[in-house]
Amino acid sequence: MRTKKTAKRILLGSAIVLGIAAIGLAGYAYRLYNSIEETASIIYEEPAKPVYQSKDPEVKPVAKPAAANAEQPSPFTILVMGVDERKNDRGRSDTIIVLSVNPVKKSTLMFNIPRDTKTAIIGRGTNDKINHAYAFGGIEMSLQTVENFLDYPINYYLKVNMEGFSRIIDLMGGVDVNNPFAFRYQGEDFRQGKLHLDGERALLYSRMRYDDPQGDKGRNARQRQILKDLMKNGASLSSITKIDGLLAAAGDHVKTNLTFDEMKTLLRDYRPSLERLDTEEIKGSGEISGGIWYFRVSEDEKARLHDALKNHQAG
Repeated sequence: MRTKKTAKRILLGSAIVLGIAAIGLAGYAYRLYNSIEETASIIYEEPAKPVYQSKDPEVKPVAKPAAANAEQPSPFTILVMGVDERKNDRGRSDTIIVLSVNPVKKSTLMFNIPRDTKTAIIGRGTNDKINHAYAFGGIEMSLQTVENFLDYPINYYLKVNMEGFSRIIDLMGGVDVNNPFAFRYQGEDFRQGKLHLDGERALLYSRMRYDDPQGDKGRNARQRQILKDLMKNGASLSSITKIDGLLAAAGDHVKTNLTFDEMKTLLRDYRPSLERLDTEEIKGSGEISGGIWYFRVSEDEKARLHDALKNHQAG
């Protein structure tokens, strides 16, 4: 009899403990959901710019392809910008990466636009380095300039200042890269081969270019390595203990025109698109004009990039 009573007490105690744990988890999940929604509202901003209409009649502008009520996921493009912000200065876009995401193909296409690329700065009426568009007119001018350069609409953008980039990498547990050659930069040694980098070292790894035999091309490749590993880690993020910190970092250092509902849709329907990530390299040549060095991209090369985006976005 005592054994049965003892067993009942153990079962009752276990049920109470499990019940309290369940309530606690539910409370945490509710708080987490609210935190995500609140952070999404803080980092959200809609650029004051018209939807871009390509000169190519086969390219149709889609303003909100990741709408939560869409019958099926649609391809979209996103501009990722790492911004070097300074005191009393808007700064410049240190990193410019274009992503094409196609959920039907379960594929993502990625390429850098070298920051010294000479192009028309839309809204400024001048030709200049593409990274100066942000200094002149913020995210609106940057988006319009990139769209004009590619003759292709950009649906979304994600802007991260470089301080936040370092912090987010730390919160994600660092990144893994395969360094093609050994180098030293700002007092840090980076050996050849596979490396695990914290946020500060990842930032240095992504910035070095003058000692790279390929110059900006090598620098861009290293930036894509880091972003690729971050995307992979983000897609497989399983530890909810990291999310609070990531939310705080995002609130302080990230801006985007993705709404909370669109973020949920992307997490639910687009995650398989990261299974295959292809990269393109923009071809061009250096030139000096007015004593300033520029990266010159031919009209044929811009047409090739336009077609690469169009073909990747096609269902």
